[in-house]
Amino acid sequence: MYHYPDIWYDYATWHAKGGSIDAAIKVFQRSLKALPDSEILRYAYAELEESRGAIQAAKKIYENLLGDGVNATTLAHIQFIRFLRRTEGVEAARKYFLDARKSPSCTYHVYVAYATLAFCLDKDPKMAHNVFEAGLKRFMLEPVYILERCYIRFIRKANDKKGIEGQEETKKAFEFMLNYVGADIASGPVWMEYISFLKSLPALNVQEETQRMTAVRKVYQRAIITPTHHIEQIWKDYENFENSVSRQLAKGLISEYQPKYTSARAVYRERKKYFDEIDWNMLAVPPTGVYKATFCFFAKFAYQGNPQRIDAASSNKRIIFTYEQSLMYMYHYPDIWYDYATWHAKGGSIDAAIKVFQRSLKALPDSEILRYAYAELEESRGAIQAAKKIYENLLGDGVNATTLAHIQFIRFLRRTEGVEAARKYFLDARKSPSCTYHVYVAYATLAFCLDKDPKMAHNVFEAGLKRFMLEPVYILEYADFLTRLNDDQNIRALFERSLSSLPPEKSVEVWKKFIHFEQTYGDLASMLKVEQRRKEALSGSDEDGTSALGSSLQDLVSRYSFMDLWPCSSNDLDHLTRQEWLAKNINKKVEKSAMPNGMMLLDREPTACISTTATKVVYPDTSKMVIYDPKQNPVAGAGTNAFDEILKATPPALVAFLSNLPAVEGPTPNVDIVLSICLQSDLLTSQSGKTGIPTQLQSGKTGVSTPLPAGPATSELSGSNKSHPVASGLSFKPTNNRPYGKRKDSETLAASKFLCSNSVLLVEGEPQRNGQEDDDTTTVQSQPPPRDAFRIRQYQKARMSSTSQTGSVSYGSQFSGDLSGSTS
Repeated sequence: MYHYPDIWYDYATWHAKGGSIDAAIKVFQRSLKALPDSEILRYAYAELEESRGAIQAAKKIYENLLGDGVNATTLAHIQFIRFLRRTEGVEAARKYFLDARKSPSCTYHVYVAYATLAFCLDKDPKMAHNVFEAGLKRFMLEPVYILERCYIRFIRKANDKKGIEGQEETKKAFEFMLNYVGADIASGPVWMEYISFLKSLPALNVQEETQRMTAVRKVYQRAIITPTHHIEQIWKDYENFENSVSRQLAKGLISEYQPKYTSARAVYRERKKYFDEIDWNMLAVPPTGVYKATFCFFAKFAYQGNPQRIDAASSNKRIIFTYEQSLMYMYHYPDIWYDYATWHAKGGSIDAAIKVFQRSLKALPDSEILRYAYAELEESRGAIQAAKKIYENLLGDGVNATTLAHIQFIRFLRRTEGVEAARKYFLDARKSPSCTYHVYVAYATLAFCLDKDPKMAHNVFEAGLKRFMLEPVYILEYADFLTRLNDDQNIRALFERSLSSLPPEKSVEVWKKFIHFEQTYGDLASMLKVEQRRKEALSGSDEDGTSALGSSLQDLVSRYSFMDLWPCSSNDLDHLTRQEWLAKNINKKVEKSAMPNGMMLLDREPTACISTTATKVVYPDTSKMVIYDPKQNPVAGAGTNAFDEILKATPPALVAFLSNLPAVEGPTPNVDIVLSICLQSDLLTSQSGKTGIPTQLQSGKTGVSTPLPAGPATSELSGSNKSHPVASGLSFKPTNNRPYGKRKDSETLAASKFLCSNSVLLVEGEPQRNGQEDDDTTTVQSQPPPRDAFRIRQYQKARMSSTSQTGSVSYGSQFSGDLSGSTS
């Protein structure tokens, strides 16, 4: 029981009770080696050290348990606070509490524990009140509302003997709490507790009684228009309350608030659909690819109008509450922060939006998109310096700044400070190690489109070309710029310079751009010349060399097409696409699967969609598909075994035929209908006399054979009674004393094996006779039962036809397949 903590604890405490403290300590040390993650054993060990006065040793145990505080449990924080309060005093406990509340593992339990400690042990209700308020600001939106309940109990206990002043403090505490959580769907118990508190207040005269009833009525009226789980119960209580005060007055008030209650109940039922789908135990972790239902709940009601038609202030308050509650679970999702801030901005609360952005950057300091949104908000309201400060904080010293940050700051400076400021920063940014060709393209485009300075843009592109000559995308952007200038000579020069430097595998797109340019601006001779050069340059490239040497018709289509207009039909395009795909993959190694009897079945990949450009398409792995069988449950590996069994039973000639079938595109016929039509048709067949079936099939061991009855073979696939010429071995005639059960099993097995290999036997041998005319024959009853519906129908049909024969076996007609005669 090495891993049982109770055994270690009992062993150590037995030593301690006997006075062997050192032995108990050794046992605890051994236990922590055996169970390093056991928290309870550490508490017991620390308790033993504390009881014998070794405070530093006990503190060391707690510190080892807490570690750096990141992975520490909430209970460890609480127990260490209590330990410090016992051993080092109030100040040490307070200091650690201030550090512990910054830990990711700090929950509302830590606040409750420390507030209780301050109130009960330190006799400091003010400190406890401050701790509760700090915790409420952080954990007020928790749907469990344990912290709120603890806060209310604390306030009521602290003000229980203070009379009217204490009652007012308690009221303020309730109002403070409902101001935060009153709009939540689970806040019904808080409303009901507040109403119960107001009803319990003493009234010494009629005036105080009237004031108390008025206060209770107002809280009821606020509660019944709030969609909560307890809305129906609160409404019933409100009706009883009004009727108990005055039935005449109750009639008017109830009729006034009945529509409001109905609207709130309808909203509650709609909200409950989403509330039940929310995982309230999820942690505030970064996005993992699974979008939680909390956001669906938030989006549904935060952007939906005002279904209850309440005042704008109350409606906005509910939306803010929904955002804040969503952020408790989706704290690391930038889209929630952005939507929250933009909702404030659209409502005119720019300051509130700025505060949300500032909070979001504390939560997600590495989020670049939130910084752009924040800077955009500041720029839109005219705070240029504030927006510039955001960009500067994002860029830092420029070493770790992203390329996109450089580009966005250049654009910002061009918008706000003019051309010179943008040019100056570009000259600095190009020295940054994070500067890529994107910065050159962005600034050149800015100079050309906004500053109307093509000379500056041309100089920027030329400067970048010296640095990024081996970047195909940069060359294409430069070519587009020159195309806008209609500078065909420089474009050709650019292509010639770049293609002489680029390796073949990187020059494919540049060649395409060059050909397109010649098709637009050049003559026929230049077009043909560039196409030929492209073929020669890419002849040894694995990237596009095979397609470059393709048919001339492909090049012709490229020359004479325009936008979405093509000089050929879609069928021709499909054919050309197939040919291009085959040309690319003809020399690639194709994975083959081993087939029985030495046959090989190639994995045929479907052709790609019609496209004029080469695309890489990922196809599914059909080798792992499972053959459907409704009688069996799908298990791992079943598909492969079933497929292998089918392949083993398939004749090699059929395998070769199937491997050469083209890909089917279009409607697929119903196999049952096709087979039934084939079976009902009258097909002329040749018959070479009376036939038999083989009497021997190898059973897997040399020299061991299984006798089979001779007679007409019945096809399992068709269900007909037509005889087939098959190779017959020695005839077999059963004796009268042979057990019938063994004969039936032997015939069933033999018939099954024969049906799986009849096509091979038809080719390998001719039917043989040994003079015996009274050989037994197999019947439909001796075949193994088929599994699919079509075979079952044919099987039943054959059985019905065979039941009309008594003690006889029928031979099929060579023309129609009907029963034509019998032997007895």
